[in-house]
Amino acid sequence: MMIKLTGGKVYDPANNVNGEVRDIYVRDGRIVAADPDVRVDQEYDVRGKVVMAGAIDPHTHIGGGKVTIARTLLPEDHFKDEVAHTEITRAGTGYATPSTMITGYRYAEMGYTAAFEPAMLPANARQAHMEMGDTPLLDKGAFVMLGSDDFLLRSMAEKQDFEFIKDYIAWTMHASQAIAMKVVNPGGISAFKFNQRKLDLDEQHVHYGVTPRDIILTLARGLLELGVTHPLHVHGCNLGIPGNVETTLATIKATEGLPLHLTHIQFHSYATEGDRKFSSGAVQIAELLKKYPNISIDVGQVMFGATCTASGDSMRQYVGSKNADPKRWVVMDIECDAGCGVVPFRYRDKSFVHALQWAIGLETFLLCDDPWRIFLTTDHPNGAPFYTYPHLIRLLMDRDFRRETMLHVNPDALMYSTLPHLEREYTMYEVAIMTRAGPARSLGLKDLGHVGPGARADITVYNEDSNRERMFEKPAMVFKNGDLVVRDGKVIKVVNGATHVARPEYNRDIEKSLKSYFDRYHTVRMENFRLSDDEIIDGGRGEIIVQPTRARTSS
Repeated sequence: MMIKLTGGKVYDPANNVNGEVRDIYVRDGRIVAADPDVRVDQEYDVRGKVVMAGAIDPHTHIGGGKVTIARTLLPEDHFKDEVAHTEITRAGTGYATPSTMITGYRYAEMGYTAAFEPAMLPANARQAHMEMGDTPLLDKGAFVMLGSDDFLLRSMAEKQDFEFIKDYIAWTMHASQAIAMKVVNPGGISAFKFNQRKLDLDEQHVHYGVTPRDIILTLARGLLELGVTHPLHVHGCNLGIPGNVETTLATIKATEGLPLHLTHIQFHSYATEGDRKFSSGAVQIAELLKKYPNISIDVGQVMFGATCTASGDSMRQYVGSKNADPKRWVVMDIECDAGCGVVPFRYRDKSFVHALQWAIGLETFLLCDDPWRIFLTTDHPNGAPFYTYPHLIRLLMDRDFRRETMLHVNPDALMYSTLPHLEREYTMYEVAIMTRAGPARSLGLKDLGHVGPGARADITVYNEDSNRERMFEKPAMVFKNGDLVVRDGKVIKVVNGATHVARPEYNRDIEKSLKSYFDRYHTVRMENFRLSDDEIIDGGRGEIIVQPTRARTSS
């Protein structure tokens, strides 16, 4: 079947298309070269509208144990937002932590067609993939967590051969069906189990004697040499602590040229100026990033209102539990893997700290001049639910609206930020990079994030509107693999997306050591730990797409 979208204003940075009026042709779910002589079966008139690829969220907590705990912990969140069953969609609930199907519907209704879970514990991979498989209308994938697991730390402490550690990294990605790898508070989740309450970049783990710097460089080098496209996804040390900007700067400088992605960097950009010893370090971060093209970031923007923080960083979540709102929280150990913390939270615009966090995130967006290396996130739900993206985009694209909003936040906080002095406004092309082309390139998604020939026909059509929040909130049309799934901001058809994985090569001999380890320390056998393809696609949940890996060297 041939589909034609006629006369849209196309923004496709991956193919250097900046607001050109073009026709887009789709055959059998793929975009094909324009052919004015071809017979068209279905035509959509999109003249006067903005056309982009489907948006991609590269960091959103939508599957796994911590999300399920958050849903259980917040019954009031269910009552806050209830969606009734229709002929097309299933019933569901939740605002900060919506149920699986509601997550898929609402992402699609904003023009998103792919989303990636950034913190999947190997021991929890089966549940994470089941939840993502239950989330419709989105391609998805997950970043598996290493860096506080006993097997890695034990191997590093025993100075195992690096090839052995690389094989373990690759085996873990296969076993958990991951597309990338994340490290959370490197070594810190484990150190918390040994009553160590902080762990800076060059502090030694009290039991294993390794440092966060050691862990980051080991994992980053391993992924590079294994050929995994997305660099090590780093949730750094000292999240949320005033003065942690120095740790973040040191982490960037420590990379030795290795590619890294620093996630929710807003939470790691706090300086100590002023009477309250809390100020913005965004300028220092932005300036250093210009000198390190090997580093990419996402922001983790704070937005005002009720949400829930959910993280593997049990060390920091324990510290934050005193600020729980409502007053309930969970911090737990998880086998030999890591840990988890879930703390409900409310960000208030009159709070000095919260207003400054909000300002630091916006500063980071506006000061970083390379949109290919900065991605739009709220670290859903930690900084805010993903529904706030249209409002965030308006803040970035509309200087006057940003100034008006600043009138309503704590004025003292703005004194410790450069935000009131920043004039930049994001362009439509830059937004398309940050929400489509950039994440696709970083994750190695060759056929997503663009609308050139060969791409999957994930396409979003927006009504042009000077109110950018209204524009990005309810697309006129969203196509998933060529199917029209959303019209005027409402789901009209439900389909399943694919699961993206990476499978780097490794020496199978590692399984001998792992089997012995599992038999001795784990509560599940190694053979049952691994997640099969059939479990992911069971029940017609979609296909598995294996992203190519290309072995490289760190020299």
